[in-house]
Amino acid sequence: MSYGERNYDQPREMYKTTCSECGKECEVPFKPTEGRPVYCKDCYAKHRPPRRQGGGGGGGHRHRREDY
Repeated sequence: MSYGERNYDQPREMYKTTCSECGKECEVPFKPTEGRPVYCKDCYAKHRPPRRQGGGGGGGHRHRREDY
């Protein structure tokens, strides 16, 4: 296995940390970086950017030539 690949047969390494917002102990799948906030699952849901509508694929509103 090369650098950056993940072995899906083994459990992911988790790191214990404290949520920056509520102070609850939690585990995250990355090594926390000092000076950057880390959130538990509940607090992360409040901070994550909203999902875009449309599900990708570029099928959103398109401008027609007459619009310009």
